[in-house]
Amino acid sequence: MNATLSSIIGQFDYWRQAVLPNPLTDRSATYVVVGCGTSYNLALSIAVTLNEAGLRAIAVPAGEWALRATSYLSAGGNVQVIALSRSGETTETVAAARVSRAMGLRVIGITCAPGLALSAASDVALEFATHPEEGVVMTASASLMLLAGYALAGHCVDAELIFRAQALADAVGDIPVEAYAGRSHFVFLGGGSQYGVALEGALKLQEMAITYTQAFHPGEYRHGPVSLVDQRTAVVMLYHPDTAKDEATLVAELQDKGAWVLGFGGPGDIALRVEARAPLRGLEVLPALQMLGENYAVAHGIDTTTPRHLTKVVVLA
Repeated sequence: MNATLSSIIGQFDYWRQAVLPNPLTDRSATYVVVGCGTSYNLALSIAVTLNEAGLRAIAVPAGEWALRATSYLSAGGNVQVIALSRSGETTETVAAARVSRAMGLRVIGITCAPGLALSAASDVALEFATHPEEGVVMTASASLMLLAGYALAGHCVDAELIFRAQALADAVGDIPVEAYAGRSHFVFLGGGSQYGVALEGALKLQEMAITYTQAFHPGEYRHGPVSLVDQRTAVVMLYHPDTAKDEATLVAELQDKGAWVLGFGGPGDIALRVEARAPLRGLEVLPALQMLGENYAVAHGIDTTTPRHLTKVVVLA
């Protein structure tokens, strides 16, 4: 077992041990959730979940917020920043936190590296222990930061959800890799809070297996991108309870065009049950998407512990 797989299947004890924050209560605030790469994908999901909880939130890439905050939110008012960085040292995210503090904004930092630059640049530092074998590719730490963001929105992650997330990852591990190993174009679809998780699933597979991936809101996929679908396409559909019927119709259309479909919470060539209510579905599914990337990479002889051109921490000079 390599370190990537170990961190995927071993992450659930860290979920159980995590001391989660209390929900945000300031309904007069606009919360700006920032991060880079995986952390930005998580920020998108967290922002939607905060909005669904009755708060106001937007997600912005950390580098964009550091350089041009007023392009995304006009100056003034009660603005608070939630900054995500696994390493606590990501250049753009630390800069976003420092710029925010200089603007007089309250900063909540979420990290899996206690006591480093992001924590120092934050008014409140939420620090989590992650799997010690996690390498360049973010697995356990991504789940922990998403878990923390959902807690800020007031959602409780209980033992049953953790059990189901682990079972779902195992179920993906049990899918014969031959079912999808011959596909070279992967499309991840998810709406609402699952859009950011769909983006993260696409990024994981891209990083792990150096393959072509895309991610879209389901309703957007017919508007141009569907032109690429053929027998080389695999679609990963993250069904949303509110729109599952429409998403099933789209899946049937894509199957008719040659796509193989893995359905989380709805129909597909392989359909896997997802039981969490809508705000928490992304967390239930995330480790399973990590497992998908690992298995596809292994089938193609790619070592996910040394992804091409990537480093564990992006530090800019």
